[in-house]
Amino acid sequence: MDIERLSTCSIALNKRPLPEALDIIAAAGFKKVDLLARMPHFSLDPVECDPVALKATAQARGLQIANLGTYVGAGFGSEDKEIQEKEWADVQRALNVAAFLGARSIRVRPGDDSPACLDRIVPWFQRSAEYAAARGIFMGFENHGGGISGQPRLCAALSDKVGSPYFGALYEPCNLMHAGVDYRYALHIMRGHITHVHLKDGRFTLDGFQHTMLGQGQIDYPWILAQLERIGYAGDFALEYELKDPPAAEGLKAWYAAGVKLFAAG
Repeated sequence: MDIERLSTCSIALNKRPLPEALDIIAAAGFKKVDLLARMPHFSLDPVECDPVALKATAQARGLQIANLGTYVGAGFGSEDKEIQEKEWADVQRALNVAAFLGARSIRVRPGDDSPACLDRIVPWFQRSAEYAAARGIFMGFENHGGGISGQPRLCAALSDKVGSPYFGALYEPCNLMHAGVDYRYALHIMRGHITHVHLKDGRFTLDGFQHTMLGQGQIDYPWILAQLERIGYAGDFALEYELKDPPAAEGLKAWYAAGVKLFAAG
């Protein structure tokens, strides 16, 4: 596996100003960033965040913005047309900024993440996918414990209904395991619809779920990487640091090294 496909999520440094966060990420060895769409890192509001300055800040540190971790799409679940139209404007803005930054993908939300909104959000995401395809940007909704995002069959159903290779699931095996969903089963069900991948690790103990260093938990990453290669996944792999000890500013170098080791074994 090509280590150039590794990135890291800036959420681990979300209390630090963007230049400082990017300094830490670059010093750890990363060349790509999965950028959290919350200040002080990024905002769709041009008053709060200037994409030109953001791009220059990243490039000055040898970093590429690989994915924008936005929250656009939530408003598509509303029954209020005005809210849906505002959300559509935000989606367009997110896709345009992603294209300007040279990102491959953005994260989206599947409406309010309830099965009741599924059919309501489909036409909006079809429209969004057409807009995204014209700009070469992929959209992925992250596997969390929601009514859609936490149910592999509904993730696949939504992706099928939208019917575009530019729209699908952001596969997150650790989130799935934490929620009690078999990440292997999920990969099987969603295999034709994975647009982006987040990687972290963890284990269940008698004290509950605990995050671990990548490769030291209970997730079979060699198997996952082999399956993703088999299905032709060509996107990035964002290593999402969620350990409390050591803090990200100290632990990201080891996190990157663990990712490189994992990819070398794959």
